[in-house]
Amino acid sequence: MNITPLSPLSTLDERSREIFRELVEAYLSDGEPVGSRTLAQQGKTGLSSASIRNTLADLANMGLLSAPHASAGRLPTQIGLRLFVDGLLQIGDLAKTEQRDIDSRVRAHGGTLDQALTEASSMLSGLAGGAGLVLAPVHETSLKHVEFVSISPEQTLAVLVFEDGSVENRLMDQPPGATPAALSEAGNYLSARLKGRTLEEARTDVLQEITTHTSALDEAAESLITKGMADWAGGNSGERALIVRGRSNLLHTVEAAADLERIRFLFDDLERKKGMVELMDQARKAPGVKIFIGSENALFSLSGSSVIVAPYMDSERRVIGALGVIGPTRINYARVIPMVDYTARAVGHVLDRLTGK
Repeated sequence: MNITPLSPLSTLDERSREIFRELVEAYLSDGEPVGSRTLAQQGKTGLSSASIRNTLADLANMGLLSAPHASAGRLPTQIGLRLFVDGLLQIGDLAKTEQRDIDSRVRAHGGTLDQALTEASSMLSGLAGGAGLVLAPVHETSLKHVEFVSISPEQTLAVLVFEDGSVENRLMDQPPGATPAALSEAGNYLSARLKGRTLEEARTDVLQEITTHTSALDEAAESLITKGMADWAGGNSGERALIVRGRSNLLHTVEAAADLERIRFLFDDLERKKGMVELMDQARKAPGVKIFIGSENALFSLSGSSVIVAPYMDSERRVIGALGVIGPTRINYARVIPMVDYTARAVGHVLDRLTGK
C-alpha cells in the first residue's frame, strides 16, 4: 500500500502511529537515523526491539521511512514528513515572554516598514536556526499621478506618485516612436484613470480601452501603457524586494560531504530571486502558515529544503506580503511554525501603526 501526503492517518493503527511519531521526533531532534533499539530503550511504547523493528519494516514498505544503509536506523521520507506535519505534529503557542520579545524587537526597529521587515528576517534566522525570508509588499496604495520621462533613446523612467506621498521610479524600455508628446499623453491618460485607485483595481479597465482602441492614444503611448501595466499590477517578481538573513545558520547543519553539497544547492536556490519570490507569493493567496517540504516545490528538488511561510496582513485583513524560514527538512517544525505565524502578526501591527490604522 502506498501512502501519499493526503492519505488519512486512519491507514495506520495506533501502535504504528505512535512508533512513527516517536521516530520522526527523534530524527528531527538529532538528525540521525533512528533504530528499533533506541525506540525500545526510550520505553514509551513498552514494546520490544523486535516488535518495533517489524513495525518499522511495515512503515518502510508504506513509503514513510527509508534506511540510508542496510544496518542503519530509519529516516522519515519526504512523504513521511508531510504525513507527520499534517497529522501528528503537536504545535503549541509561543510563551508569553517569546511573544513580548518578538513584539518589542519588531517595534523597536520598525521606524519604517523596510526596517521592520529587515529586523523580522534577522530575528527569524536567529530564533529558528535557518535563514529568515521576508517578501516586501506589493504597493497597494491608491495612485495620485503618473509621469513618463525619457532618459535615453532606449529607456523611459516611469514616476509613480501615491496618495500616501510615496514615490516609486520604474525603469522601462522605450517603445519606438515615443516622442515627448507621446510620453506626456501616456502620463496624463494614466493619471486620469488611476487617480484614487490601485494599479490592480484599474488594470482591467485600462487594458480594455487599449485593446479596443478606445483610448484615443497613439501607438507608442499605447505600447508604453500596456508594458507598464503588465509590469506594475500585482508587482513585478523581478523587482520585488526579498530580504534574506542568516545564510550562515544553514552551515550549522552540515555533518557530512553530502550535507555540504545540499547546502551549496540551497545557496544557489536563494540566489534565484524570481523563483523565491514566486514561492513566497504563494503564501499571499490565503491566510495561514504554508509548509513546503523538499521536492514538493521544484525550486528545492536538489537541496531538499523545507520552507515555512506565513502572510502578513493589515487591520483590514488584506495580505500585504509574506515572511518565513528556510532550512533543512529536519527543521524544528513545532517551534518554527508558531514563531513564523506570530512574527507575521507582529509585522502586521507595525504596518498598521505606520499607516495610522
